[in-house]
Amino acid sequence: MTRIGFLGMGLMGQPMALRLIAAGHSLTVWNRSRDKALAVEAAGARLADNPADLARHSDVVMACLTDAAAVERVLFGPDGVAAAIGPGLFIDFSSIDPGATRAMAERLHEATGMGWVDAPVSGGTPAARAGTLTIMAGGSAADFARAEPLLAPLAARVTHMGPVGSGQATKLVNQILAGGMMALTAEAVNFARAAGIDPARLPEALAGGFADSRPFQLLAPRMAEGRFDDPLGTVAMMLKDLDTVAANAAGRAALPMTDAARALMREACDQGRADQDISTIILTLAERAP
Repeated sequence: MTRIGFLGMGLMGQPMALRLIAAGHSLTVWNRSRDKALAVEAAGARLADNPADLARHSDVVMACLTDAAAVERVLFGPDGVAAAIGPGLFIDFSSIDPGATRAMAERLHEATGMGWVDAPVSGGTPAARAGTLTIMAGGSAADFARAEPLLAPLAARVTHMGPVGSGQATKLVNQILAGGMMALTAEAVNFARAAGIDPARLPEALAGGFADSRPFQLLAPRMAEGRFDDPLGTVAMMLKDLDTVAANAAGRAALPMTDAARALMREACDQGRADQDISTIILTLAERAP
């Protein structure tokens, strides 16, 4: 099996790494906070000292990190991936700016000859655990062909969208829809409660209709019950993605619904909910004066 190095053992990275181990791949992992990698090490992964050490023991390097700055650090910082010779491909599951992706892909290829596939994911932690993520990928046809079988244990759907950066651009489209639905679900649950309707019954009542969706079915029960443990994703992460959408749309596309969702999520972050589950945006909405 392919020797895989995996950088980033956060909410999404850890279950994805465990899926790859279960599929039989030899895995080396690294995380800035070493304790977050211990569960994956216990499952059979080798724990690297730094990204360069990880790269030296890998044929393909994968990453699932917070933002573009984190990706740049693990690639080009001290003891970064670019300091090692050996891996032929970098697969980035992080959600970052398409332009930053293209610039780093060119820089990495010049330094090491490595190809790049940007492969941001959608589906949240439940899909990461189940191996049913949706992956939208960018990269050359040859690099995607090499990456595709490695993505099989992680995803129910993988779509090649075009050259490097295309996966990230598609993820921004995904986040417009997902972020808007998150804000609308909070608004609907909050309204139902104010109208005297039991919001816990909404998923059943609306199932199969035009208002139904997977985000609604996942988020509405959590919001109705005030159940925010085992986060699906944080407020800060979604706000980061919607801010990236706004930066890419500037002067090219109007975003009235996305701007409203961003404002709600920024308000939630300002109230101290940045690192809490995305469902907590309903608390921010409920606290607004009618």
